[in-house]
Amino acid sequence: MKLLIGNRNYSTWSLRPWLVLRHFEIPFEDEVLQLSGPRWREILAERSPTGKVPVLIDGDLVIPETIAIIEYLAERFPDLPIWPRDSRDRALARAAAAEMHGGFSALRSHAPMNLRASHPGKVDHDAVRGDLQRIERLWGQHLARSGGPYLFGEFSAADAMFAPLATRLRTYALPVPDQVSAYVEAIYALPAFQDWLSQALREPWIVDDDEIDVIQGRVAPGTLA
Repeated sequence: MKLLIGNRNYSTWSLRPWLVLRHFEIPFEDEVLQLSGPRWREILAERSPTGKVPVLIDGDLVIPETIAIIEYLAERFPDLPIWPRDSRDRALARAAAAEMHGGFSALRSHAPMNLRASHPGKVDHDAVRGDLQRIERLWGQHLARSGGPYLFGEFSAADAMFAPLATRLRTYALPVPDQVSAYVEAIYALPAFQDWLSQALREPWIVDDDEIDVIQGRVAPGTLA
């Protein structure tokens, strides 16, 4: 089984199924496909049905799209608690994952994931206030119900879906209550996340489209080192 991923420092959608595979100790290998550089779009189009990452390859089966990959893994390995065991929790976890998949557009556009960076004060809090308030309600509801440290007690696919958003809160030092901060710390403490992070920190590549200083015009494209 192989997972095609983008640059670890920036690729939010790649991180999600990778965490599921790694945390639940499913044997796999990964391959990084660059999200910048010469012909990167053409190379992606040659390897991915959608021209995007991630893509899971299992024998002759090629699966794009994060949610589809996670659902396939849950069916392929039914003994693993990729989704919560309890049917009510499982329904709520899938609802939260679907909301993450389709929502939180303000945080996505104003605060791109950048694991190597620390950019406090560079995101307009008013621009992301609605998303932060929804995160506080959603995470708070599930953490209060489960007792934490993860949304449904033990780590599940729902947490994998929210992991990139958790990194944004830390990178940009966004204002959140203590309960949300504690959840962010739980994500960072996860051994699978630490594995991904350590590899991301060693990557040499820069993707200007995901660098806040380039996006906001403080630095010219191609000048970051």
